[in-house]
Amino acid sequence: MPHIEHIAFNPVDNARLMNLCGALDDNLKQIETALDVAISRRNEKFKIAGSRAREAVQVLESFYLRAQRALDVEDIQLGLIELKRGMDPETTAEVEGGTPALMTRKGDLFGRTPGQNVYIRAIQNHDVTFGIGPAGTGKTYLAVASAVDAMERDAVKRIVLVRPAVEAGEKLGFLPGDLAQKVDPYLRPLYDALYDLMGFDRVAKLFEKNLIEIAPLAYMRGRTLNHAFIILDEAQNTTPEQMKMFLTRIGFGSRAVVTGDVTQIDLARHQKSGLVEVERILSNVRGIAFHHFNSEDVVRHPLVQKIVDAYDRWNETGDAAEERHA
Repeated sequence: MPHIEHIAFNPVDNARLMNLCGALDDNLKQIETALDVAISRRNEKFKIAGSRAREAVQVLESFYLRAQRALDVEDIQLGLIELKRGMDPETTAEVEGGTPALMTRKGDLFGRTPGQNVYIRAIQNHDVTFGIGPAGTGKTYLAVASAVDAMERDAVKRIVLVRPAVEAGEKLGFLPGDLAQKVDPYLRPLYDALYDLMGFDRVAKLFEKNLIEIAPLAYMRGRTLNHAFIILDEAQNTTPEQMKMFLTRIGFGSRAVVTGDVTQIDLARHQKSGLVEVERILSNVRGIAFHHFNSEDVVRHPLVQKIVDAYDRWNETGDAAEERHA
């Protein structure tokens, strides 16, 4: 028998109730998906079934208090992450030195999970930081936000965003232009983060002054970057030689962040990933930090966290079973 809980909002505020549930009860569906419960309602009365039904009651009560205005799907998804942090005693520990804030166009930007806050603090306290983990954990966005923050505080003079051009071979070969133009679509997530954090006009002006540069990794050879905040994104697609080449580009007054997901390697089968190898080589080097994200840090649709967990379980058990029966 599934655990069942009941809740009723009395006296009911119909406008607040409508804001809580969303159009066609879309917000309730998000809560059902995130908590693996079934929610049925009749007017202001709710019935929740599932092993996490009691937690769902707390979530509904919290969102009802917030529902003075309409709540969209993003409000619900982000709120679920924040509520989970508050309900789990293991995730309430403060980051050493307090919760770090980043200065961007959006005002003070904070991490939404304890892991994200530890990552931001690691970037602030180390010359080289590696952010490793699955999609949706904010690895790249928070690295770019940290770069914007450093520029706003005059800690660096320019921002350099780099990606390996693994797609610049056969898949992009038919596109016109030089290598930089061919990989421009591949670099689009970095542009999007900059526009969101600084605004289109300011980013355009900084590009014109060469104070922001986005380039394929192949263009880094032979350069030394002083007083810059350098980000290498999608680093799982670097070879060990490319990783060493990138890390040795760092000049005086510079800071570097390397991000990647070791489960999403697009290199040829015979090639090693520089991101996989680098932690074994540099883990004991002072001034370098390695931060690993997990599904608890996913700040996207609730299904993304479940997808990450399912793939992790498969990698631990499914592959092994498949190999035994091969």
